[in-house]
Amino acid sequence: MSTSTPIALITGGSRGLGKSMALKLAEHGTDVILTYRSNQADAEAVVAAIRKLGRRAVALPLDAGKASSFPAFAEQLRAALKEQWQRDQFDYLVNNAGVGVHASFAQTTEAQFDELVNVHFKGVFFLTQTLLPMIADGGRILNISTGLARFALPGYAAYAAMKGAIEVLTRYLAKELGARRIAVNTLAPGAIETDFGGGVVRDNADVNAFIASQTALGRVGLPDDIGGAVVSLLSKESGWINGQRVEASGGMFI
Repeated sequence: MSTSTPIALITGGSRGLGKSMALKLAEHGTDVILTYRSNQADAEAVVAAIRKLGRRAVALPLDAGKASSFPAFAEQLRAALKEQWQRDQFDYLVNNAGVGVHASFAQTTEAQFDELVNVHFKGVFFLTQTLLPMIADGGRILNISTGLARFALPGYAAYAAMKGAIEVLTRYLAKELGARRIAVNTLAPGAIETDFGGGVVRDNADVNAFIASQTALGRVGLPDDIGGAVVSLLSKESGWINGQRVEASGGMFI
């Protein structure tokens, strides 16, 4: 990893957990490149907030579910690094971008399944592969999973299965990238109050109360809980953690 200010690339950084990750990392001295799928205004608002914190930031468009677009994205990223940082590499890749699909196993459509595969598994696999030459030796990769890969709640069979695949992929990446001293881990959030999946955890009082009742710390998670965990896992002090699944759920269903 470089000795200058570290740079993190966060996919899906314009809202929700990605936004919190970006702001928390900026607060702790990291510059940020964030991607957005369609809402440029939200992304630029996050960039402005990061700059107010005294850090540099850039927002780039990316469809994380369209692998054919990744080489062109890599060229945009390379140009942004040279223009803003006079560098050709970054330090931290956080594979966060995602979509939520809630459907029973019996009712999950092939189109829903394919969307989840493309964004949560194929996209992560090939975006990471495409960007590998641009990740500095000694850097980090953090893949975002879900508590649903450990505990099962009806309606998330396809989504959780993709995240289970990511958790296995994380261990293989850790093994294969060890020679470059790149540590690779999985962060698995529990239920968080965001607009993800239609905002059901945040907006449905019954769902919120049920989750709180099943969580050891007695409440539903907030975006900053996950932003803080990302800061911790990417810090110098956590450099010896590698190939691990870390769940940040407040002790949900234990």
